[in-house]
Amino acid sequence: MSAITRILPKRRLSRWMGHLMHWEGPKWWTNLSIKSFANMYNINLDEAEKSYNEYTSIGDFFVRRLKSGIRPIGEGFAVHPADSKITQCAAIDGGTLIQAKGITYSLKGFTQDPEAEKKWAGGMFMTYYLCPTDYHRVHSPVDGEITDVRYMPGQLWPVNEWSTTNIKDLFTVNERVLIEIQTELGPVGVMFVGATNVGYICLSFDESIKGNQKGPHIFQHKKYTPEILTHKGAELGMFRMGSTVVMLYPPAFRQKYEGKMDLGPVVRVNAPLTGKI
Repeated sequence: MSAITRILPKRRLSRWMGHLMHWEGPKWWTNLSIKSFANMYNINLDEAEKSYNEYTSIGDFFVRRLKSGIRPIGEGFAVHPADSKITQCAAIDGGTLIQAKGITYSLKGFTQDPEAEKKWAGGMFMTYYLCPTDYHRVHSPVDGEITDVRYMPGQLWPVNEWSTTNIKDLFTVNERVLIEIQTELGPVGVMFVGATNVGYICLSFDESIKGNQKGPHIFQHKKYTPEILTHKGAELGMFRMGSTVVMLYPPAFRQKYEGKMDLGPVVRVNAPLTGKI
């Protein structure tokens, strides 16, 4: 798998896959494709905002919104940002995060923020993996103000279990977008990590930031003045296919929550961080 994956044109392949997923073919074909896709991945159609036959393509269905109120917002400082599986949760010590057992990566390299260790070293991180079954919009886990966004172009390696255990610095070489939210406990980072077939990351509050587009891929750092007010449950953006979100929390969060979170393997967006590990 490694040799094949290394030589594939992952960015171009991902763009082609995106075009295919959003192809609006004959209505009978679109309906059949969406229904087959939902059956294949055991997607609960009753949770979708619209009936499956109202979507124009598999891609349109993939980034479907949910019915209003179906994911109530939990209490507490933070909630989960996505329907997903939690693959890692630990303290940020030594300026590193855990990619997989025995494999770490640099906080500074991951964020491309020279102030990253000042903000998040000594805090906590949580890694959420979204598979095709999941709802693919990402919501704010906290109340606060969006101050910065960093777009970091890169590769589009898969982010499955094989990749996280075999590709060094996977999360620092893949394309990603970091949203920084200032909160009462300090800065919170929401990192969208792209992957093969998932390079197209879109932000709901800033349409100028989009992943894996044609043309030059240049690092961008945007500061918002005034800041953009957000709140728990507010939509931040979406993936066009399954991928990963990494949450970065400051030391004050760790002091408040360490040992007090119920981190089951599968969580739902807006669910509270409650219980005990």
